[in-house]
Amino acid sequence: MLKLNKKLVSVAIGLLLSQTACASPTSLEDATAIQRSIVTLDTHLDTPAHLVQPGFDILERHTYGHDFSQVDVPRMLEGALDGGFWVIYSPQGPLTQEGYEDSRDTAILRALAIHTMVTANPGVFEFATEPEDAAAIKKAGKLIVYMSMENSYPLGTDVSLLETFYKLGLRMVGPVHFKNNQFGDSSTDPSGIKWGGLSPLGEELVAEANRLGVVLDGSHAHDKTTEDMIRLSKTPIILSHTGSKAIYDHPRNVDDALLKKLAASGGVIQMNAYSDYLADLPKNPERAEAYKGLFALRAQGVDMDALIEKRREIEHEHPAVKATFEVYMKHFLHALKVVGPKHVGIGADWDGGGGVKDMMDVVNLPRITQRLLDEGYTKADLEDIWANNALRVLQAAKDYSESLKTAK
Repeated sequence: MLKLNKKLVSVAIGLLLSQTACASPTSLEDATAIQRSIVTLDTHLDTPAHLVQPGFDILERHTYGHDFSQVDVPRMLEGALDGGFWVIYSPQGPLTQEGYEDSRDTAILRALAIHTMVTANPGVFEFATEPEDAAAIKKAGKLIVYMSMENSYPLGTDVSLLETFYKLGLRMVGPVHFKNNQFGDSSTDPSGIKWGGLSPLGEELVAEANRLGVVLDGSHAHDKTTEDMIRLSKTPIILSHTGSKAIYDHPRNVDDALLKKLAASGGVIQMNAYSDYLADLPKNPERAEAYKGLFALRAQGVDMDALIEKRREIEHEHPAVKATFEVYMKHFLHALKVVGPKHVGIGADWDGGGGVKDMMDVVNLPRITQRLLDEGYTKADLEDIWANNALRVLQAAKDYSESLKTAK
């Protein structure tokens, strides 16, 4: 038998115990400092929905408990968030010319609201359209404003309208939202798939986005639609706010096979914090019924202050059950395990339904950095996760568009 040197074994055990003792958890203060030293972007900020509400001031500090907002300048500064992609969203109506035109007008007004936020506060915000803008804006001490469109429904049947939004600064576009539309199939339409992926018009949209240098966003898209986008797009696509189906089997999430296909094409998944997509949460029929009444009041044009007060009542009487931060990180860490830190980022769906227990607004974002550091990810990994991956996809879109111009 092999005889062990007891002295060497004793020394080895001592060194191991010493190393384990030194590997103390990262403090939130240190994690925040590291996060402040790099560019940090969230790829799905639905905050423009608040910009158009009377009395909302993005420069003032709000609270989720008071007006249900999750992003403003004081909280971005505290949470070390430099900015991101601010979303143009308008609800989907009937697939008719009138419906398209109404939504188009809403989308243009939403884009103008984003521009107004920037131009009214030139010392605070700066508009970004190029990949290199992010670092320059952060260096100037301002917050970064890229612009995206969630659901291409406002474009109607004229994909050339995408160029109008491009000229307004749009650099990311998703074909669908909760329901199927003229561009393709959604992951959550109750009627099931209609097109089997992208429609012929959706294929035209992919080509037009590629021509312009606009990143394609597969969040909300049916898996078949996402696969079509990956197959047809000349540049990598992004999932701006999506989760891992291996952790929770929901249609809004993607399985490992599709995740690997996304990464193989150069694409990126940005991790969503929408609780209903993260875990199987208890149903609350009373809450659902109360919210139906709230939506009815909103459709009647009831004053916003009254709607917020009514919502506070609902939240008090029928509080929502949220997924935990730990569940959110399970989705995050699983995606990192499957495709690595070059293909994962952050798109929490703030002001669009995102938020988990202990991370209900952007103030708590350094918790993500803290946890990733404790899991062994490096500062270089964090630079990729927080911004570089999304900016790389934007650079690829720009490069392809430029190549078309030089080829002529």
